[in-house]
Amino acid sequence: MGHDQQHPPASKPDGDRFGLDEPAGNGHSTQSYAALALGALGVVYGDIGTSPLYALRETILAATGAASGGHGGAAVTLAGPLPREAVIGVLSLILWSLVFVVTLKYVVLLLRADNNGEGGTLTLVALAQRALGRARGGIVLFLGMAGAALFYGDAVITPAISVLSAVEGLKLVTPVLDDYVITIASVILIALFLVQSRGTGKVANFFGPVMMIWFLTLAGLGIYHISDDLGVFASVNPYYAVRFFFDHPGLSLAVLGGACLAVTGAEALYADMGHFGRGPIRSAWIYLVFPALWLNYLGQGALILSDPTAIDNPFYKLAPPALILPLVIMATLATIIASQAVITGAYSLTRQAIQLGLLPRLEIRHTSEHTSGQIYIPRINVLLLFTVLLLVWTFKTSSNLSHAYGISVFGAMLVDSLLAFIVIWRGWRWGLAAAVAVILPFLIIDVAFFSANLLKLLSGGYVPVLFAMALVLLMWTWVRGTKILFDKTRKTDVPLLELVGMLTKSPPYRVKGMAVFLTSDPETAPASLLHNLKHNKVLHERNVILTVRSADTPRVAESERVRLSRITDDFWRVEMIYGYMESPNVPKGLAILRKQGFKFDIMSTSFFLSRRSIKASPQSGMPIWQDNLYIGLTKSATDATNFFQIPTGRVVEVGTQVTV
Repeated sequence: MGHDQQHPPASKPDGDRFGLDEPAGNGHSTQSYAALALGALGVVYGDIGTSPLYALRETILAATGAASGGHGGAAVTLAGPLPREAVIGVLSLILWSLVFVVTLKYVVLLLRADNNGEGGTLTLVALAQRALGRARGGIVLFLGMAGAALFYGDAVITPAISVLSAVEGLKLVTPVLDDYVITIASVILIALFLVQSRGTGKVANFFGPVMMIWFLTLAGLGIYHISDDLGVFASVNPYYAVRFFFDHPGLSLAVLGGACLAVTGAEALYADMGHFGRGPIRSAWIYLVFPALWLNYLGQGALILSDPTAIDNPFYKLAPPALILPLVIMATLATIIASQAVITGAYSLTRQAIQLGLLPRLEIRHTSEHTSGQIYIPRINVLLLFTVLLLVWTFKTSSNLSHAYGISVFGAMLVDSLLAFIVIWRGWRWGLAAAVAVILPFLIIDVAFFSANLLKLLSGGYVPVLFAMALVLLMWTWVRGTKILFDKTRKTDVPLLELVGMLTKSPPYRVKGMAVFLTSDPETAPASLLHNLKHNKVLHERNVILTVRSADTPRVAESERVRLSRITDDFWRVEMIYGYMESPNVPKGLAILRKQGFKFDIMSTSFFLSRRSIKASPQSGMPIWQDNLYIGLTKSATDATNFFQIPTGRVVEVGTQVTV
C-alpha cells in the first residue's frame, strides 16, 4: 500500500468521548487490549447490536407481502402461510449483508483509512481534500456536508426507533401497558437527553459490560431456538438470497429495504476508531458481535419456521414467558446505550464541522476535567431531543419508524464509499483500475440498499431526506457567506507590512502592555487594529497578530501548536493550529510561547476582536433569503471570546459594518 496506515496517532488524543480514559493507539494502548475491546462493545456496537429487535421481523414481512398493523409487536396480517424459502432467503440476505457491508467494507477496508488514528466521514473529507488539493475540493466538501447531514438524520432516528422497539416488548408482558408505550419511551428519552450536560463518564464504564451481557444473551437466545428448525443453516449459502430475488423480483427492493436495518450502525465502527483503535474494534466484531448477531437471527428464523404466529415479535418470543420482562429491561438498557453512542457522535461531528468551517461557532462545554473528548453542545442537545420526541409521537411505533431509518444510514454509507474511492485512488495511489475494483462492489451494494429505501420515501423516508437537505443548505450558506465576506473585506484591507512600515515612520502614542489582535488573515491588518489606531490613536508596546487555524488532522502535537514570527521589535505574528477534534484555547496557546522565550502575562494583555454587523445586499452573489439566513447564523454563533476561551475581562470588541 502506498500510504502506511499502521502508525499510532501522532499525539495523545482527546481521550474518549465517553470518559473511558483510553488513548487510541492502534494496539499501542496503556490500557489492555481486552479493556479497549470491551469499551468498544458499549460505544461502537450499541446501534447494530439492537437491530435484532426489529430487523428480521420487518424484512420477513416485506418478503411475504404482509402488512404490519403499524404496531411493532401488535397485529400483523399475513397474506398466507410463511413460505420456507422466503425465511431462508431473508436469513441468507441478512447474513451476507453483515459480511459484505460491515465485515469487508468497514472492518477490513475503511478501518485502514485513518487520519492520525481518527475515522469518520469528515476524516475521509480531510484525507480526500489532501489527496485532491483544496482547489478541487469543492465536490469533496459537498459530499462531506451530505454525509454529515445524513448522520444527523441517523442521530435522531436511532434513539427513537431503538427505545420504542425495546419498550414495545412490554405489550407481551401485559397488554394493559399497550397505551403507555409512547409515554414510557418519551420519559426514557427525555431523561437520557437531560443527563447529557452532566457528562457520561461515570456511567460509560458500565456500557461495555452491559453490552457484553447483551450480546451473550442474543447468542444464547438464538442457540436455544435453532433446534426448532435446523434447516436455517442452509442460509449460509448465498444461493438462497440470490434465488429469492430471481423468484420474487417484485418484492426485491422492499426486502432490501428491510434487510438494511440489520446493518445500521456499521458506520459507527469507523467513526469511533480514534477512541479504541483499529485492532480492538476488529476483534470485538469478529469474536463476539458478528457471531452473536448471526446466531440470534438464526434462532428467530427457526422460531418463525416452527411457529409462524411468532412473526409479530420474533425477538421477544425467543425468551420463555417468565424471562420476557427481564429481557425488556435488558433491551431498554441496550437501546439507551445505542442512543448515547449516536448522541455523543453528533456532538463530536458538530465540533469537527465547526473546526472545518462548515458550521458557525457553537457553545461547546467540556464535561470532564481529564478527558477533553467528552463534550456537550447545548444547542445540538435541544435540537436532537425536540426532533426525537417529534418522531416518536408522529410515527408511534418502531415498525412505522423503520420506514424512515434506512435512507439516512445508506445515504451516509454511499458518501463514505465515494470518499473512500478518492482516498484509495489519489491518496493511497493505488491507480484508477485497482480503486474501482475495490470500491465498485461496495458501491453497488450501497446503491441497491439506498434505492430500496427510496421506496419508503413517502411512508417516512422523507424525514431524514428533508432533515439532511435543511442541514446541507445551512452548511452551504455558511461556507458561501463566509467566503463572500472574506473576499469583500479583502478589497478594503490594508496589507499588514505596509501598515507596520507607516507606523515605524510616524509612531502614535505608546501605552504599556501587550495587545493581541485576532484575525483570520495574517497578511492584512486586522480591522480591530485599524479602528484602535483611528479612534483611540494609541499603540501598545508589543502587538501580536494572532491567527487560529484548523488543521486537516484530528489533533496537533503541543510542540507544533504555536508558530511565532517577528515582524519588528513591537510587532509579532503568531499562528495557532488546532486539529478538527480539538477545542481552541488561546491563553493556553500563548503560554506555550514562554518556552520559546516570548514574554506573555495574561494580566497585562488586552485581546482585540472585531465584531461585524452584517447587512443583506442584493448584489452580494447570494439571494436575499440566503443573505438573511447567513446573517441569522452569524447572530446565533457563539462569540469568539467564549469559543477561544479568552478571559472576558481582558477583551475589547470593535464593531464594523459589512454587507453580504
